[in-house]
Amino acid sequence: MPLLEDGSEKGLKGHFKEDFSHRTRIGMAPRAGHVDRNPPYKRIATEEAWTFPALVKAQVEYFESGQAPNDDSLKMAAMFSRMPSLQEMMQDLGDLRLSHMDEYGIDRQLLLLTAPGVQVVRPSEGTALAREANDIAADACRRHPDRFSACAAFDPRDVKGSVKEIERAMGTLGLNGAVLNSHFQGHYIDEREYFPILEALEAMDAALYIHPTAPFNAPHYESRGFFGALGGFPHDVWLHTMGLIFSGAFDRFPKLRLVIGHMGECMPLQLYRFDWMQGNADNRQGLRGGQEPVKLRHPVSYYFRNNIWITTSGVGWEPAIKFCMEVLGPERVLYAMDYPYQQSSDEVAAYDRMKISPELKTMLMQTNAEKVFRLPV
Repeated sequence: MPLLEDGSEKGLKGHFKEDFSHRTRIGMAPRAGHVDRNPPYKRIATEEAWTFPALVKAQVEYFESGQAPNDDSLKMAAMFSRMPSLQEMMQDLGDLRLSHMDEYGIDRQLLLLTAPGVQVVRPSEGTALAREANDIAADACRRHPDRFSACAAFDPRDVKGSVKEIERAMGTLGLNGAVLNSHFQGHYIDEREYFPILEALEAMDAALYIHPTAPFNAPHYESRGFFGALGGFPHDVWLHTMGLIFSGAFDRFPKLRLVIGHMGECMPLQLYRFDWMQGNADNRQGLRGGQEPVKLRHPVSYYFRNNIWITTSGVGWEPAIKFCMEVLGPERVLYAMDYPYQQSSDEVAAYDRMKISPELKTMLMQTNAEKVFRLPV
């Protein structure tokens, strides 16, 4: 969506607007710049949202029924449904989306079914909607093989159905990983009953992208204005990621690949402290409802450097990108735009200007994504 000179977005109406002026005042907004139309790398954006009418309808109907009164993720879905400009961009997998990609200089999008996804509808509907989502995404990839790749949706509440759908999506449909919109009614995929899903992901060589959703027990966040990206979103993914590590999932499934966005939700900054404080949860009796204690084979930082990748979605900030490349390894940081929630040509131009070597820039913008999500080269 083009930006006007004052930083406001043209064409976005209603509630879905963002005032860029405050970031200009504190010096972190990317200054205006020309997007390089012939860079020595492809720009692959790896956290790009989409949805489809049947899912939005199912979410809204369930919300309005009053049968899930404490599901703040479902409440968020209903709020998004009332934003026509946002819905137009998210539901288009053709000319409109491609025109925006061309405007911003994006060569390929990795499509992720947007939060809160299929895991908040009526449980009897989730897997069927996941199948529909994956068929739609696969069709878009077939129609535009040089522009779109996609991660598969699944409803973790249906473990057997999720395993079957992951196998179908990765095998028959040829998708490029799977996406989970974090918790599902307060449950997380690190709980033992969901381990068959992790086993299937590893077996099918499918990276799992955990994308944020509204946090569980959200009123504490909402009353302070921290419902979304300011607090609730990153904190929920933090809990999910650390839960996977301390559940022993990566020891049991050592080839499992996890991807998290928004510069790793600030977690790379804490690796020293995570290792230092590991004993607070490692090999402790009585955790996770009283199950047998889990003793990790490695320090927490090991899993970040061996099983976890991060994307830069929403954080086009050179110091943070360089730090994460240094502490995790340059092969573990991938570019993402976070379309259509946070996008501008100025942000892309800021990446072009970053003082990063040509080799590392190519890894960041292109080749890391190709390797992690098994994209066509």
